Amino acid sequence: MMSSMTGVTVRSKESGAVNRTVLLVVVGLLVVVLGFSWWWQHRGNSEVIWQGYADADFIKVAPTQGGLLTSLAVARGDSVAAGALLFTQDEVPDKAVADQAAHLLEQSEAQLANLEAGSKTTEIEQARSSLTDMRASLALTKGDYVRGEALAAAGTLAPQDLEKLHADYLSAKAKVDAAEAALAQAIAPLGRKREIAAQRAAVDAARAALASAQWHLAQRRVVAPAAGRIADVIARPGETVAAGAPVVSLLPPENILVRFFVPENAFAGIHRGDSVGLTCDGCPSRLTATISFVSPQAEYTPPVIYSESSKAKLVFLVEARPEKSQATLLNPGQPVEVRPLARGSNQ
Repeated sequence: MMSSMTGVTVRSKESGAVNRTVLLVVVGLLVVVLGFSWWWQHRGNSEVIWQGYADADFIKVAPTQGGLLTSLAVARGDSVAAGALLFTQDEVPDKAVADQAAHLLEQSEAQLANLEAGSKTTEIEQARSSLTDMRASLALTKGDYVRGEALAAAGTLAPQDLEKLHADYLSAKAKVDAAEAALAQAIAPLGRKREIAAQRAAVDAARAALASAQWHLAQRRVVAPAAGRIADVIARPGETVAAGAPVVSLLPPENILVRFFVPENAFAGIHRGDSVGLTCDGCPSRLTATISFVSPQAEYTPPVIYSESSKAKLVFLVEARPEKSQATLLNPGQPVEVRPLARGSNQ
């Protein structure tokens, strides 16, 4: 009987030891799990990382005047240089207006030249010949009058004959004055000063009208304002495009930027001109950007970076622009992680 009771007691002690061992193992595993969970949740706190995405300021290239789209020189994804042809519009009406303005300018210039010019060459030569003849007659009559005065003084010429010689001399002198005036009139411009000034103003107006018509004609050929990539083609040949309606969306590399969001507790340390590091899937290392804009207004975490750990948090929008050589490595809409860099650091 004693032997039986001793065996029960031994088994009871062994069972209690096993239970304590199992309990210790379970508690140990629970501690390990809780510790790992805490480490997993707080493992990234040693490095500050802000969530953001790549974006861009697209240039929407549009015509300055409405018209029919006749040709498209680019396609989506093409790389173009500054000044490269993008699209053309129907230029027939503008070309007609430019031709009309050119003809009106020619007409105005011809009228001005006519007013500023003198008589015909033959008319001027005829006036000069008449003046020469009148001057010869004047010299002859003047000589006769001088000799008549001498004869009259000697008493050999009647007074009435001397008066006739004097009258002939005065007549010849008057004819010379008239011939000189006629020659001056032939050489002088046909128009009066006011007429010439008015015609010069008309020429200036015609020249300005031609410049305006040529400008409108040139606007029918739209070129790239900057080098970049064609992000989208919005209209097609055959469509009538209104003035200011985009036809092509152009993305210059310098217009690519990164938008990210900084929580309230880190906002005070963000300034324009600071450098930040960029990390994204498939991107090379050592990407950096310079902060160009810091929003003065707080907002709730936007849906684009919404997560359980960041919901209902107030953040500030910040924009940073990478260098042109690095900007081409980013695509608008691409998720990007941003980290602050020490001032003067590029790593």
